[in-house]
Amino acid sequence: MSHLFSPLTLRSITFRNRVFVSPMCQYSSVDGLPTAWHLVHLGSRAVGGAGLVVMEATAVAPEGRITFADQGLWSDAHAEALKPITAFLKSQGAVPGIQIAHAGRKASTDLPWRGGGPLAAHHPNGWVTKAPSALPFGPHFQAPDALSADDIDGIIKAFAATATRALAAGFEVLELHMAHGYLLHEFLSPLSNRRTDTYGGHLTNRMRLPLEVTRAVRAVWPESLPLFVRISATDWVEGGWDPEQSVALAAALKPLGVDLVDCSTGGLTPDARIPAGPGFQTPFATRVREKTGMPTGAVGLITDALQAEQIVATGLADCVFLGRELLRDPYWPLHAARKLHAKVTWPPQYERAKP
Repeated sequence: MSHLFSPLTLRSITFRNRVFVSPMCQYSSVDGLPTAWHLVHLGSRAVGGAGLVVMEATAVAPEGRITFADQGLWSDAHAEALKPITAFLKSQGAVPGIQIAHAGRKASTDLPWRGGGPLAAHHPNGWVTKAPSALPFGPHFQAPDALSADDIDGIIKAFAATATRALAAGFEVLELHMAHGYLLHEFLSPLSNRRTDTYGGHLTNRMRLPLEVTRAVRAVWPESLPLFVRISATDWVEGGWDPEQSVALAAALKPLGVDLVDCSTGGLTPDARIPAGPGFQTPFATRVREKTGMPTGAVGLITDALQAEQIVATGLADCVFLGRELLRDPYWPLHAARKLHAKVTWPPQYERAKP
């Protein structure tokens, strides 16, 4: 029996397998609204057999987008436009999930295929960025405005309102983005948070906003549905956010109703030296799982069926999040199931091609 293709139940939701689609920005939205690309992109991964399909980092406010073409969920019109996508994902047996986020000081950039560089506030596709402290992400980035107390209150309310709209849109898993150098991660790391109020300084203060956002979201997200959090378990920079602090954060998130920690790394600084290699981030998921008892997801250069099976079967993590590998092959779960001799259901339209 394949452990990778065994079901996983969190609260009232049962995932058909442990192969989850990582949220991957497509930079293909118009005014934050999804397009046909999103239906095809996400729908293909559901048809391909993934247990959970998570929509890309979705901004809680227009200025929270990474680029002007990012997905948003700051209005009821956005929620309405997402309903056909969630309905299709469910019809194919996948659980629809969404990651909600604010890009902080890494916002207001150009499209990756146009260089991805920062856009000044006066650029037609740019805007003023916000962060814990007025520290730019890199040498060519604008210095962000430091968030005021009122701004912080607005951020918390925006996350909660977006969670409510995600429910209305039909999503059944919600993930809070606290990773990759975006706003909530910026508050966590001492490298980007130099505040001297109750939101900066020692670890308890730096965790304050992420925990307040979690409480506000859990208050509106149904008790029956899972809440995930993605973290960067280390900044890969001396003096930055590290695995020990990640364990402390996970332990604080657990009693607030978080059901799974999705463990990534990096993204806070442009000059971090990351020792990337097959499964290089999996040990962080294992550490959080062992230290806190929280279910975790492993992510990062997981490409082979046997590799993914080993991660789940040996208890290194409870599931695997695949990104680029599922871009290369939307039907990776179906192919992996065959390799692992697991029984899966193919879409009836494709049965004639089943090996």
